[in-house]
Amino acid sequence: MWLHGCQMDVPGLGHPSAQNRCRHHLASGKGQLACGCVYGAASDPLMGILRLTGSEPLTILPLTLEPEAVAQAHYKACDRLKLERKQRRMCRRDPGVAETLVEAVSMSALECQYQFRFERWNCTLEGRYRASLLKRGFKETAFLYAISSAGLTHALAKACSAGRMERCTCDEAPDLENREAWQWGGCGDNLKYSSKFVKEFLGRRSSKDLRARVDFHNNLVGVIKAGVETTCKCHGVSGSCTVRTCWRQLAPFHEVGKRLKHKYETALKVGSTTNEATGEAGAISPPRGRAAGAGGGDPLPPTRELVHLDDSPSFCVAGRFSPGTAGRRCHREKNCESICCGRGHNTQSRVVTRPCQCQVRWCCYVECRQCTQREEVYTCKG
Repeated sequence: MWLHGCQMDVPGLGHPSAQNRCRHHLASGKGQLACGCVYGAASDPLMGILRLTGSEPLTILPLTLEPEAVAQAHYKACDRLKLERKQRRMCRRDPGVAETLVEAVSMSALECQYQFRFERWNCTLEGRYRASLLKRGFKETAFLYAISSAGLTHALAKACSAGRMERCTCDEAPDLENREAWQWGGCGDNLKYSSKFVKEFLGRRSSKDLRARVDFHNNLVGVIKAGVETTCKCHGVSGSCTVRTCWRQLAPFHEVGKRLKHKYETALKVGSTTNEATGEAGAISPPRGRAAGAGGGDPLPPTRELVHLDDSPSFCVAGRFSPGTAGRRCHREKNCESICCGRGHNTQSRVVTRPCQCQVRWCCYVECRQCTQREEVYTCKG
């Protein structure tokens, strides 16, 4: 299952810019943001309970909310997300799940845009494009499922170690009790809990559903790729390593995205065996050149690669799956020929002014000169 509810229209690659846009919309009370995940003051139950105007004295503000109010707030947050019945039930169990789902969707969409920024398909997910892609079995669809499950696994593991979840805590370092792990900074990201949760949350559908089996397989590839690395810290006098504390920490999500992008580039196309008498799809046949598993009944080949059913469109012209590449900015020496699909590109010369020769002044500001230079911008012809 692809995590629904996030319509990214952020053309840039930087996460802070997207966050600033969200804060701006939230402050203006516009309700649901462009990223489709955060709700403004008009619809946020917590804001409805407190009804803040910004001018109240601090003494009138409650230190905590009533348990019933908190439960009602996170129930409503789960109901707003496009979840199936089982997923909604799992969301309601823990007040931290809804917030983590929102974070995971945003993080996954931004990472998708970053990884495909130089490609014909640049992970445009607005409006009908996302819905059309998810109905087909393209390589791009496989990547969306994988990056989505990887994002949820990553965000949930981080939420556990940060103490934002009620049903999990940090992944304890070896030979350390939980409170000691907190004391020594050995609180690891709880990948074990998050992987188990995500697999159940995205659970397998009927084995007769061909697309569901493929989607579930790609989800699992994303969960597996959200790996951890061991981080250690020494404690002792004058930098000696009398005591060494180690804990497991998730790799940066950019690294996860990079690995999944490589999986996308080497994705395997699989086909289905169809019963000619009934017309129903049977087991999925292995990729060309690979033998079926020894068991014979395994619906997918034993691989940790991404798999897809359909050949991808060119994404060159506007259609159901993308807005095309006309007008897209490209880099002449890097990808103009590929992105512009042989149509050529326009060259525009412009003068830009940027900060340069910056120096840190005591205390405490940065002083820069303004440098003017001429640059050329290349865009694909229509």
